[in-house]
Amino acid sequence: MSNEDKVFKEEINTVADFKFGSTVANVFDDMVSRSVPYYGEMQRMISELAADYAKPGTDVYDLGCATGTTLIGMNTAVPKDIRFIGIDDSPEMLDKCQVKLIEADFSRPFELRVADLNSTVEITNASVVVLCLTLQFVRPIYREKLLKNVFDGLESGGVLILVEKVLAEDSVFNREFIKHYYNYKRRNHYSDMEISQKREALENILIPYKLSENIAMLRDIGFDNCEVFFKWYNFSGLIARKK
Repeated sequence: MSNEDKVFKEEINTVADFKFGSTVANVFDDMVSRSVPYYGEMQRMISELAADYAKPGTDVYDLGCATGTTLIGMNTAVPKDIRFIGIDDSPEMLDKCQVKLIEADFSRPFELRVADLNSTVEITNASVVVLCLTLQFVRPIYREKLLKNVFDGLESGGVLILVEKVLAEDSVFNREFIKHYYNYKRRNHYSDMEISQKREALENILIPYKLSENIAMLRDIGFDNCEVFFKWYNFSGLIARKK
């Protein structure tokens, strides 16, 4: 069980940049379930789509796998003769992930790797690659390189499943969407101070793109099919297929 997220509950004099260290790892599951609208439904949809495209004898990658929620969800849906590979740059997250996979009686070969997605990440023999709320934390200068690496590592017919926080296409709507998002967080018992301090911590770390910009980037890289499968205000899910 995850501990309750109280990372920003007390007033902080100088808010530092957000880090996925031990403090966040210990509360991450509670944090994401209270901060991401329809997070459980997103996970179910990722698992269903992964099952549609995972091919026997290939690998399924989760880039930015955090505590392993997506891996555990896909484990129940994807055929057993497929290896899972989880990659994250936080050893503390991967420690939590390892414990959760064991507790969930994970039933297939898997590998957990520490790697910085801003650098070159080895991806081979992949039929499915998942980036769930991960690309937004990769520095913009390195995003296209990472996605090209994913594309090159996918087998023909393989897919990228991308879930992201996004900017609205119009700044007027963007303000409205953010307002409704913060109201969502308040309904999940985050105070205005918690919302404000986390926003400040993420300001230089989480850099969202517009949905159209993500789609254009995927098409420029070579994905021939790209479709939105989830949308809630400033959150979106895309699936892109390699021909």
